[in-house]
Amino acid sequence: MPPITELTRIEPVHLARLEKQGIFTTGILLEVSETPTRRTTLADHVKATPNDVARWRDEALMLNLAGFGSDEHQLFIQSGLEGLRDLLEIDLDTLRARLARGATELNWEPPADLMVETWWEQARTLEEE
Repeated sequence: MPPITELTRIEPVHLARLEKQGIFTTGILLEVSETPTRRTTLADHVKATPNDVARWRDEALMLNLAGFGSDEHQLFIQSGLEGLRDLLEIDLDTLRARLARGATELNWEPPADLMVETWWEQARTLEEE
């Protein structure tokens, strides 16, 4: 599980408070924010809003996709995809096109089609109600 320091949506003050609560990885963050009640409780403990926690959770879900690392995270951000919700709002062809454009802007090779399809399908299995 990636460390929470990889999440770009958490302000430093909240990051420090999360770490004081023993939340060091995205896996722990996902566990302690699993339900709306837990998100509200966590928000209260770190002096954030439930919407803040929901945004952190959204990004953490994306970071936990298979084969996803810091380079992929940077590519997704460059492509305008900051969290799982962004991924769920587009179709597979749009995802491929956006990642190809982002890779070009970064002067990188685009990810393999199979990997893009895997991320897109996995995002749908992670979709929360």
